[in-house]
Amino acid sequence: MGAGIAQLGCQAGMRTLLYDPLPEARERGAESVRKRLGDVAELVVVDEVGALSSCDLVIEAVPERPALKRDLFAELSALNPELVLATNTSSILVTSLAGAAARPENVVGMHFFNPPPVMKLVEIVPAEQSGERAIALATEVAEAMGRHPIRVQDGPGFLVNRCNRPFGAEALRLLQERVATVEQIDRIVRLGGGFRMGPFELMDLVGIDVGFEVAKSFMEQSFGEPRWKPSPLQARMVAAGKLGRKTGAGWYEYPPGRPDDPEPLEPGGGEGRAIGFAGTGPLWDQLRERANLAGFKEGNEGVTIGRDIPLIAGCSLPETGARVGFHLLPPLGSLVELTGERDTQVEDIFRALGFHCEWVGDAPGLVLGRIASQLVNEAAFAIGEGVGTAADVDTGMKLGLNHPRGPVEWGRAIGTDHAVSILDALREERYRVAPLLRRGGIE
Repeated sequence: MGAGIAQLGCQAGMRTLLYDPLPEARERGAESVRKRLGDVAELVVVDEVGALSSCDLVIEAVPERPALKRDLFAELSALNPELVLATNTSSILVTSLAGAAARPENVVGMHFFNPPPVMKLVEIVPAEQSGERAIALATEVAEAMGRHPIRVQDGPGFLVNRCNRPFGAEALRLLQERVATVEQIDRIVRLGGGFRMGPFELMDLVGIDVGFEVAKSFMEQSFGEPRWKPSPLQARMVAAGKLGRKTGAGWYEYPPGRPDDPEPLEPGGGEGRAIGFAGTGPLWDQLRERANLAGFKEGNEGVTIGRDIPLIAGCSLPETGARVGFHLLPPLGSLVELTGERDTQVEDIFRALGFHCEWVGDAPGLVLGRIASQLVNEAAFAIGEGVGTAADVDTGMKLGLNHPRGPVEWGRAIGTDHAVSILDALREERYRVAPLLRRGGIE
């Protein structure tokens, strides 16, 4: 992170000092910058922390240990009380670090996203003590680096990482409840939701131990918010030493990693068969469009999707009285989730509509509906609490995490009623009656 931020400073034409107390780490960081930019005059490697006192702004990217960051801020501010100190922390309250400086008003958060030269977002996080001079300088520097700054409230995960918590947390709950496997959840999220990576391959990339520590930090800082509770599955993987790519095994084995996705299907094979649709709105309009491309004839004399094959949102399959249910979200991807009794006729219909079929366990919203609705829900909490604006939530999730669309956009696409119905059904299952018991008993 430090080398990446230094690279941005050099590219912006700023005189950039790079310091690390470990000579080998310092040289690795400098070499990383030179490899990308060549021998740039803006980069100055220094071997003592005191050399940083001549700067206008120091951005720290030391390990996520509060005492280490506080000690550094105390040392730097003692050398130059006017120095503006920015922390790149992603999980520590900026307010808790600012008090270590001689002048806490000169401390601010500048949360870059990894890797900094690629990801265009920076969260500007004022501490309770931050003065306008520090906030303005941090914002000016971020803009000069070609990043998009958004001003967010200090708190667990700030804005973007907080709004992204359900992406992994709900996936872990789906796995724990055996609604779907690791491979299925990731494939559904990629092919059904348009995400570049599924939650489990992302956990393996970041490090399962890192994610577990972040989850515990969220829980501690929120004084036990149930939405942010760590998963026992994370604890088990960490205890087993299966931390992801860096250990050669996590949710996947490395190599080979996660399996390749199938090629997209083109709509076709309707051959004039009748098909009906029992719903209205964007989802149903897009299904009708696919049916037309596939060569189906719309009519009630054939299978009616939405009636014979109900949409599983704020309910489970037994409540519909049908044998098979489905779930899709607009804009339509290349995969449909099915639940219930395996039926080749149903598979044939959806394949003709251009969908790969993934059979999963019964649950409100199935897989993608649950994850997307929880993303919408967490964003609504954050916006309602003033952590950030709706526009900043969507911008942050797309620029900082490469999401295909932001939670507010998801909410518009899904519809508030659809999302709330899934969330209400999950509340009923999670906190009152065990899902297995609700779906028919434990005999």
